[in-house]
Amino acid sequence: MTKEQRSNKWAFLIYQESAPENYLEVLEDLHIPFVLSPWHDKDVNKQTGEFKKSHKHGALFFDSLKSYTQVSELLTKKLNSPAYVEIVMSPKGMYDYFTHAENPDKTSYDVNQIESGCGFELEKFLIEQASDTFLNEVIDLIEENEITEFEELVKFARKNNYLLLSLVIDKTFFFSKFLDSRRHNPTRKLRKGNET
Repeated sequence: MTKEQRSNKWAFLIYQESAPENYLEVLEDLHIPFVLSPWHDKDVNKQTGEFKKSHKHGALFFDSLKSYTQVSELLTKKLNSPAYVEIVMSPKGMYDYFTHAENPDKTSYDVNQIESGCGFELEKFLIEQASDTFLNEVIDLIEENEITEFEELVKFARKNNYLLLSLVIDKTFFFSKFLDSRRHNPTRKLRKGNET
């Protein structure tokens, strides 16, 4: 990668031993939307079998294009991070790397420990990256709770899981059609009639 390549999404790394304790405050003071992985403190070096130094993967989302040099200098100065930064090519890939969601050979990390700030829409990001999982959860929720009305689904999601509520809002058409088909499905009506 040439040092003059420009992007508005840059990935970086910070080490727990060298990053300032108030790294979140430092990032907030930059006024640039950011997202950070959980602390990766159980990653194993394949050559030595030893644990790697505890670290976080992060990404900055600028409003305008920035060069490698601009981003690298900003992060080394403010967070004492390694100078190496790279362009985020895929937010989905970044999410998977944050949690090792798609790599069973690596330690998985808790999605709830992802940190963000400065207007980064974490809930939206999580839903977009794991939408298949969330879609299945909502469908299961509908079937397990015998939900047939969109209003019931919204109230249930609002009360029990705000991330699912965001998905329901984002996929309103799909869920309203699914609920309509459940409500009007003749075999479902027969089953319900036989149960009473």
